Amino acid sequence: MLHSNLIMSKAFDIDIDAFVNSSGSLTAGGPLDAAQADAARDMSSTPGPGKSFYIETFGCQMNVHDAEKVAGVLLSRGYRAAPSIAEADFMLYNTCSIREKAAQKVFSRLGELRGVTNKVIGVIGCLAQQEGEDIFERAPWVSLVCGSASYRKLPELLAQLESGGRRVMGLDLDTSETFETEITRRDNPIRAYLTIIEGCNYACSYCVVPHTRGPERSRSSESVLAEARRLADAGYTEIQLLGQTVNSYRDPGPCKWSFVELLVSVAAVEGIRRVRFTTSHPNDFHREIVEAIDSVPELCDHIHLPVQSGSTRILREMRRTYTRDEYLEKISWIRAAKRPISITSDIIVGFPGETDDDFEQSVTLLDAAGYDGLFAFTYSPRPNTTAAAMADAVPEKEKATRLAILLERQRQIQLERNEKLVGMSFEVLVDGRHEARAQWGGRTSSNRLINFSSPRQNLLGEYINIRVSRATANSLVGEEIA
Repeated sequence: MLHSNLIMSKAFDIDIDAFVNSSGSLTAGGPLDAAQADAARDMSSTPGPGKSFYIETFGCQMNVHDAEKVAGVLLSRGYRAAPSIAEADFMLYNTCSIREKAAQKVFSRLGELRGVTNKVIGVIGCLAQQEGEDIFERAPWVSLVCGSASYRKLPELLAQLESGGRRVMGLDLDTSETFETEITRRDNPIRAYLTIIEGCNYACSYCVVPHTRGPERSRSSESVLAEARRLADAGYTEIQLLGQTVNSYRDPGPCKWSFVELLVSVAAVEGIRRVRFTTSHPNDFHREIVEAIDSVPELCDHIHLPVQSGSTRILREMRRTYTRDEYLEKISWIRAAKRPISITSDIIVGFPGETDDDFEQSVTLLDAAGYDGLFAFTYSPRPNTTAAAMADAVPEKEKATRLAILLERQRQIQLERNEKLVGMSFEVLVDGRHEARAQWGGRTSSNRLINFSSPRQNLLGEYINIRVSRATANSLVGEEIA
């Protein structure tokens, strides 16, 4: 599971969260790089429809980056970005289906457009793949339904729409291709996402991803490095490698690189100062990853390693392929590193059959692992998953109680860990400004949020050394070191 933040409130007027619900506007992003600009000119030599588009994105970093690539496809066909839904001719909802609430939100948005006749409306992404043509039944005003595994077919689907097609659909999962575009519109001017693997070959009983994203498909190392170099040339200094199981990467090209070899090579690209990656699967997490972070300064000292439950019995029911002890052994590798590496994770509360003892094991795992951040959710059954038919459902009220207990314990752990950082200094990549508090903010290599004051202007995108003066559970406060 990928995420945009870690139990941290929105702290800035301009920050990474501003890009999660990404619009079709170009004003938030930087310019296309030179190669992309040339491609845009070449491809737009054939007149496009000249209509405007707006994309609203729900979900994780993968969804956000998909929106950037889908926007590139639209731009290459002569569409232009609109600053708002009201001003768009073509409205796209880029969707998530990991949790039921995300799906409900999309259908609520679609309901708001009932009766609108001056827009072409499309649903793309995981929910589109999950619901398929049922979306046409629930919202007959939708004209395009396209799952993420079919994005490579978007040009031909758009051509059908442009030719007057009323209902156009792409739901193919039987593919070995990844979604690569000649143009990617970058909505985040600070950090760049780079997908290296799509889909998932695991069969977790609660997870809809294999049904919405398809099987694992890795990009060639040559393709990944070429894009990393373009990003560096365009001025990006931080790259985040993405994949549903990013560390399951297997190079299909002639180099046959491992995930670690790719990591180290991306970090060696001239101009790149930070490389992140998410999300790792514990089954494919090996000591070599920790050793690489220890030896390569450009690799960020942060690992997101989802556990999902602290109970081996529940992990078995979830089909997670490891035990509690095996997971904690991997945590011990990280804690034994020469560099202090921050660790974040995911936990699901209230999985079918979860007893009080199972839940208590999740709570005690927080102390055993010492997480620096956590995504915790109550279980919700998803279509096409075996867990949806499991007996012994935990009542919703009990789920909510357990979640509150878990989050409160994690809050205490985060506060204790953050207070130990007071007096220490960190390099921060500035990505936000909170005008009301007259503070800047940014992320450390370990992905910790630091707010600070500075008399200087125009610090967005700058690397600043900050000394921590105060800690809260969700962020740090510091002062710029002169």
